[in-house]
Amino acid sequence: MTTRTGPLQGMRVIELAHIMAGPVCGLMLADMGADVIKVEKPSGDDSRRFVPPDINGEAAAYMMMNRNKRGIALNLKDADAVDVLRKLLSEADVVIENYRTGTMERLGLGYDDLVKINPRLIYCEISGFGRTGPYADRGGFDLIAQGMAGLMSITGEGPGRPPVKVAAPISDINSGILAAMGISAAYANMLRTGQGQKVDTSLFEAAIVQTYWQSAIAFATGEKPEPLGSAHPLNAPYQAFQTQDGWINVGAANQSNWLRFLEVIGAPELNDDPKFASNEARKRNLPELVEILNGFLRKDTSEVWLARMEKAKLPAGPINDILQMHDDPQTRAREMVLTLDHPRAGKVDTIGHPVKFSRTPASITRAAPILGQHSREILREIGLDEARIAALINAQAVIAA
Repeated sequence: MTTRTGPLQGMRVIELAHIMAGPVCGLMLADMGADVIKVEKPSGDDSRRFVPPDINGEAAAYMMMNRNKRGIALNLKDADAVDVLRKLLSEADVVIENYRTGTMERLGLGYDDLVKINPRLIYCEISGFGRTGPYADRGGFDLIAQGMAGLMSITGEGPGRPPVKVAAPISDINSGILAAMGISAAYANMLRTGQGQKVDTSLFEAAIVQTYWQSAIAFATGEKPEPLGSAHPLNAPYQAFQTQDGWINVGAANQSNWLRFLEVIGAPELNDDPKFASNEARKRNLPELVEILNGFLRKDTSEVWLARMEKAKLPAGPINDILQMHDDPQTRAREMVLTLDHPRAGKVDTIGHPVKFSRTPASITRAAPILGQHSREILREIGLDEARIAALINAQAVIAA
């Protein structure tokens, strides 16, 4: 067993989650030192079948979301497998589940059942809309959450265009991060009081909290914000601009950066124009301003402009594609791309942990498990002898690699 390091070392987590939101939560905790045991159905997490792409037959999507975890596969239609899971949960600090409402209760593994045998348990539920309210029984997907939370009404090139979702599954990823935050807070409370609790979050809420700026505008004005392309709802200029050979982002939002920007492009006279002299005026006249600024920036290449802006300490940057981001020296310096050894896929790259700790660094040391890779190991840890383990495997209550 690989020794775990990190601020959550000693925490044991049972992950009863699939696809993305729950697995994101599990990988965040695992990176920070928790021993995360992923429990899969006999056919495996559905993301094992998200192919192509694959690496030597292993789904790239599954490997990304499940690194740093150990894996056991249980057939929860079998009473013996449910007993195994109950034993795991009786000794765990945390359980993460993203089943439909009522599934765990039907197995006799709901919070009210488990708290009787493990009062310290932190029971984290990630669902489409939360476990309360009129939508509690609905299933949830990132696309649906983005639409209902208003994100698709503010994403895109401008009013009157078709709705656009954020390309990354932002509500899935963010709900996993919020769940990990909630678990960490509940764990700190449990260590102080000895009492566990429920932690309940959802894709819907994870999408809603991405609307802080736009909601502030709507609360203040009573008007719905519209999509702005790459522009900012409160500051200008703060967006992508066209150069001679492509596009760059420039963050010249506050007045000092605005004046610095004008010096870099050789147009200080623009600040004398009352249409552009203040942030409020620039926002009001943004289309005209963008056309003027693009005219200046199209005179030279992105590389030249970015060098000049860096020299002037003006916030600016390239618009990288994903491969360029992977190869960016800052990405590499911050260890945001790492390579792991997978038992079937061989060398696989993964995204690093985004939080750095000075005393208890996160660690990513284990590739995603093949189906049932650690089943025997985990059963031994909960006290089962070799004969009982063999019987469970032979009966297909437990799947072992």
